[in-house]
Amino acid sequence: MAEQTLILQQIQQHAVNQKDTVFLTQPLGGGKVVDYTWGETVDQARRMAAHLHSRGIGPGSHIAILSKNCAHFFMAELAIWLAGGTTVAIFPTEGPETIRFVLEHSDARLLFVGKLDTWEQQKAGVPADLPCIALPLAPHTDFNQWDDLVQRTEPLAGTVTRDADDLAMIIYTSGSTGTPKGAMITFKAVSAVGKGYTDDLASRMTADGRWRVLSYLPLAHSYERAVIASPAWHSGQLHIYFAESLDTFVADLHRARPQLFLSVPRLWLKFQQGVLAKMPEKKLNFLLGLPLIGKLVGRKVLTGLGLDQVRLAASASAPIPPDLIAWYRKLGLNLLEGYGMTEDFAFSHHSTEQHNAPGYVGIPYDGVEVRIGAGSEILIKSPGQMKGYYKRPDLDAESFTEDGFFRTGDMGERRPDGLLKVTGRVKELFKTAKGKYVAPAPIENRINEHPLVELSMVSGVGQPAAYGIVVLAEHIRPTLSDPAVRAEVEAEMAALLQRVNEGVADYERLQMLVVAREPWSIENGCLTPTMKIKRSRIEDALKDQVDNWYGARRPVLWA
Repeated sequence: MAEQTLILQQIQQHAVNQKDTVFLTQPLGGGKVVDYTWGETVDQARRMAAHLHSRGIGPGSHIAILSKNCAHFFMAELAIWLAGGTTVAIFPTEGPETIRFVLEHSDARLLFVGKLDTWEQQKAGVPADLPCIALPLAPHTDFNQWDDLVQRTEPLAGTVTRDADDLAMIIYTSGSTGTPKGAMITFKAVSAVGKGYTDDLASRMTADGRWRVLSYLPLAHSYERAVIASPAWHSGQLHIYFAESLDTFVADLHRARPQLFLSVPRLWLKFQQGVLAKMPEKKLNFLLGLPLIGKLVGRKVLTGLGLDQVRLAASASAPIPPDLIAWYRKLGLNLLEGYGMTEDFAFSHHSTEQHNAPGYVGIPYDGVEVRIGAGSEILIKSPGQMKGYYKRPDLDAESFTEDGFFRTGDMGERRPDGLLKVTGRVKELFKTAKGKYVAPAPIENRINEHPLVELSMVSGVGQPAAYGIVVLAEHIRPTLSDPAVRAEVEAEMAALLQRVNEGVADYERLQMLVVAREPWSIENGCLTPTMKIKRSRIEDALKDQVDNWYGARRPVLWA
């Protein structure tokens, strides 16, 4: 890639060509917001970059950010790049042990502390000798304040260039299994992905050429960083709004009225469950099926969710039930599924209006090569491909084929038209006593289609048959003290078990469904920061109960 196309130069051009165009809109609470133009964003970043240089922190330095999504996350990352450094973003929900591991493993020389909910617990993970700077929305600390530093520092002058092979960021995986690994992403990769997603958006161009978007999925994850931040930096055509809090999320959506909206399967499911808690599914389906008012009803539901202006809706990060995609399409929202991972900077497959099907993750982006290897493993070579894992050459050797394809660990199959279906994870396969491998993900997708189910996990290593454990939907959980409701839920789960077993092979049939005692969450360690289930953590917590469940020989049990 030629130097002039690298993303950092694009950003500096936007600061000149779109100096007064609003780029970032940050809520401050109480209905107040502040807008930052391109000129203001880059000016603050240049001032912070100059401050970093004054502290001897410059080219080659690794600098960490611990913050929820906010305008100054973008500014801090840009400041790091302008100073010649590499960004190491840490999930804002991580505990002190993981924070300390990432800071020490990445050789971070400074930490930006931003908007956080649990800083009092997290601060124990920050080494006492590590310099820290507080972003404007950070909890109260004794650290130097961003606003004070930029106010008294002259901006870094001149055009800053970086080499294509310089590291832009180290992205640590969210750690669904084992210790987080740091994927090294170069400026060449970030720039290629920024251009790729910009080209994809251009094919669905809005009337004024700009896109409103709400940034709320963790910027520490490759999904939000690649699909939102990179095209925003590259194109200069995204107006990014931020969510204030979980409690204000619906209001934040209505404020932003996004035209591009990304989410993960669990949140798409929660949106649906919120709708169905207000209107029974049978009634909604009846109204949507009426020829004259069906479109009006769908539009009203989407307006209530704050999604009525969405031109491109996407789901990624984990498999989404095909029936859930179909439900949104009935409302008039053409929800499309994509596929990518940290190691290819979330640039692999996407669905288009011409190439999509429920259950499939789409076709390869331009420049992406794909093939199915031994054991049905999906192998990918992407323009966004990482340089390798930081300090882990042993993993690099395991992770790539001799001709440079990344071993995704996902199993899949391709149709003749190029559409890819992900059928499970190689490492998630397990054998029951019947001696055949069970892939849990497709069975979990069937379970998750039920409106009373929020999440599920299929397990049963070495047991006579597999079993499923389910977390009930949020709206039903508070009512379970009512015996009549509990009996109705049990009947629904028994019927669900029967339907699931009718649709799978004999050796994949579940002996029972177990209702989890409490929801799985990031806080209790059962979900990653991107809301994927931590199988080993959940299985370990349940190991003392499993034999009793099998001994009970009942189709539905309560943990």
